[in-house]
Amino acid sequence: MDHEGAETYTSFAEVYDAFMDNVPYEEWCAYLTGLLREYGCEGGLVAELGCGTGTMTELLSQVGYDMIGIDCSEEMLGIAMEKRGETGSETLYLLQDMREFELYGTVGAVVSICDSLNYITEYEDLIRVFKLVNNYLDPGGVFLFDLNTEYKYRELLGARTIAENREDQSFIWDNYYDEEQKINEYGLTLFIKEESGLYRKQEEFHYQRAYSLEEVREAISEAGMEFAAAYDAFTKDPPKETSGRIHVIAREHGKHGKERRTEG
Repeated sequence: MDHEGAETYTSFAEVYDAFMDNVPYEEWCAYLTGLLREYGCEGGLVAELGCGTGTMTELLSQVGYDMIGIDCSEEMLGIAMEKRGETGSETLYLLQDMREFELYGTVGAVVSICDSLNYITEYEDLIRVFKLVNNYLDPGGVFLFDLNTEYKYRELLGARTIAENREDQSFIWDNYYDEEQKINEYGLTLFIKEESGLYRKQEEFHYQRAYSLEEVREAISEAGMEFAAAYDAFTKDPPKETSGRIHVIAREHGKHGKERRTEG
């Protein structure tokens, strides 16, 4: 079953940033920027798949990249555009499914963070995304993404309930990991304070898939790209059995010359 789509992150868009305030985005940006520069992407056009509310997109814009943010949630992109107005950036935001995204031309790099690619629950769709990335990368361009690991879903999340209570919003996260299907399902119950002082209850269901590094490498190869490296998250160390998140770097392969291709 294909669970990835525009229904993901609807009500949660309202409170996403509040509940993600413990994520050190600036440190993540420094790590990503370091890798991009190491692989020759010093500036220019960069597309982010699954950009959400645009926090990382705008940070990458501030360090000198010309950003394109792509997400399938209209609600998330609405918040991203508000941030664009605050930062004064010229980020282009596109409401698109990453399995079918279209750009006007090629870009120097594509990035995808915060386990956005785990929402692609069909292996063939993962290859489809990777083929599109390869198509829209400049010759030798860089694809940098992270993934939650099976270890995280099985051992760190598993069958757990996580709750967090804030002044204006609260959530209950009921998690379940199907080891046979490698699908992680979580039911999200949100309580969001209205102007009246009452709380509105919303329920959402999210699905992610665990991919082994071997599956990822195979998908990269099938998409025509070259695998470059994999790291235990936010390090230069190789992935461990206990890695909860990994970063993967692939490169465009198959194009010749430096000219930028355009569509239409």
